[in-house]
Amino acid sequence: MNNPDRAPGSKPSVLFMCVHNAGRSQMAAGYLRALAGDRIDVRSAGSNPGQAINPVAVEAMAEEGIDITGNRPQHATPDLMQGSDVVVTMGCGDECIYYPGKKYMDWELDDPAGQDLDTVRHVRDDIKYRVEALIAELLNAAEPA
Repeated sequence: MNNPDRAPGSKPSVLFMCVHNAGRSQMAAGYLRALAGDRIDVRSAGSNPGQAINPVAVEAMAEEGIDITGNRPQHATPDLMQGSDVVVTMGCGDECIYYPGKKYMDWELDDPAGQDLDTVRHVRDDIKYRVEALIAELLNAAEPA
């Protein structure tokens, strides 16, 4: 899963994308930052960014000791795509921009928008499981043979 544009020995990068960049992609980025530390560059963006992070997603992540309150939705750009080794999409379908040559993963996750805390916890836990697997895949691929 190496990006041919990335210098040998540099760390992998991941872009999480959903429509509003207010829930799923923010939770995934929060987990990746918390669990991988500085071993992986983390980005998140949306095809049609919202005005603010979903407060229920913020609360669910706070229960895990991860603070995403300072995050702001941002627009997905070609530069973000080009600088990423892996692009993980979450429910944006055709609205997510496509950049040739990138590894894409589509995580089918319920949208936490308008959901209660218990429902968002289930989405959060699913995201955590997927992020842990992604970390293992990326860091194993980054290690020299």
